[in-house]
Amino acid sequence: MARFSLRVRLLVLALLLVTTGLVVSDTWVLGTVRSQLVERTDQQLERYAEPLSRRAPSRQQSQVSVFSPQTLSRRTGQTLPSEYVVRYLAADGTVLSVLRQPLTDSEPAPQLPALTAAALTRREGEPFTEKVPRGSEWRSLVLPLQRTAAGDFGSPRFVQVAVPMDDVQSTITHLRTTFFTIGGAVLAGLAGLGAIAVRAGLRPLRQLEAGAQRIADGDLSHRMPELPARTEVGRLSAALNRMLTDIETAFADRAASERRMRRFVADASHELRTPLAGIRGFAELHRMGALDDVDRAMDRIESEAVRLGGLVEDLLMLARLDEERPLNLAPMDLRTLAADALHDLTALDPGRPVALTGPRGEGAPQPAPVLGDEARLRQVVTNLVGNAVKHTPAGTAVRIGVGRLNGECLLEVADQGPGMTEDQAALVFERFYRVDASRARRAGEGGGSGLGLAIASALVVAHGGELTLHTAPGDGAAFRVVLPHQR
Repeated sequence: MARFSLRVRLLVLALLLVTTGLVVSDTWVLGTVRSQLVERTDQQLERYAEPLSRRAPSRQQSQVSVFSPQTLSRRTGQTLPSEYVVRYLAADGTVLSVLRQPLTDSEPAPQLPALTAAALTRREGEPFTEKVPRGSEWRSLVLPLQRTAAGDFGSPRFVQVAVPMDDVQSTITHLRTTFFTIGGAVLAGLAGLGAIAVRAGLRPLRQLEAGAQRIADGDLSHRMPELPARTEVGRLSAALNRMLTDIETAFADRAASERRMRRFVADASHELRTPLAGIRGFAELHRMGALDDVDRAMDRIESEAVRLGGLVEDLLMLARLDEERPLNLAPMDLRTLAADALHDLTALDPGRPVALTGPRGEGAPQPAPVLGDEARLRQVVTNLVGNAVKHTPAGTAVRIGVGRLNGECLLEVADQGPGMTEDQAALVFERFYRVDASRARRAGEGGGSGLGLAIASALVVAHGGELTLHTAPGDGAAFRVVLPHQR
């Protein structure tokens, strides 16, 4: 069966079940009808044999006599069937006299099997079936004679009345033929209707098969048809669609990750190549004796080396964060970091207005207990403060807010600079991304590596928090560090 299609197997299974049901029901019906017909025959035999058992045959009666049904009916007071056999038997089973009514005068008397004394005793009063040599079955009943004539035919002791079972067999044969004919017609009809029903029932599976083939050919955007959720195929279709969505999302994320990795490698190569090219250029000029001011050249080489070292440190930091190395977590309060950031910013740019407030600039600073790595969180705050100084004009006000908001601890660094567009804000945490065009650097300050905000975001995420940016052109920028509250 495994080599056949599901449609064929379902149809064959259904037909086998129906056939089994028809065979079982027909067998039961035929058995029941046969039992009822035999029971009716037995009742007739009892009615025929009872009057005959009250009298023995006369002495003048020949051993084998032929009577019409009307003649025997006058003797018994009962109407016998058109064909019958009545035998008078001695105690040892010897046949003493036979009365019969054949269907035709030329038909020989049926040769009923002989009965022994033991058989007579065992079967007395109980109808039984026996076969005659020509193959037909007869139903017989043996009763003891109630009155016997001592000198008649060896004193018969029993009377046996037998009738043929041809009518019963004919009825059963007719019923069996009828059942086979009707059953065959039913099976043929069910086969046709079943083929149509199975084909219609399996249509959703064929649709799923076609959809799966399209997906196998590379069309991950294809979805299975929407089917009723109450059916097994409908639930399968919904599950496949969810799986396809997850797979498509995973492939998209992987492709995006690969694009980011390629861009990161390209940007890292460019960032590393720039200071290396400067150092190499000064070294070649020195070897050729073309340096007029060696001290200035050494200062430039040193600054490029420092820049290169900082870039390498940032890359190593990102690599460690990607590996999810454990942090040195301990209870701390973000107010400490906010106060230190205020002092650092005042020392870094004395002419810049700086304020320390509560969340969103409302009220005084509030306690913000968290479980964190103080050194790493301090690095985050330092980065955000330095970013505000570098990317806003001199004298631009900066606010540092700290406290609890919506059940979480918050530390924010907000400036009143030029702000950023929505597209720029969406990329600000990408590695090596810069927004120098709209957020002007202060004159005389070197450019950063473009990794500061990426590192800050990764550090906050490692603490189970989130670093967000709220900005708009002309409205400044507010970087918010949100961490779980330590109770």
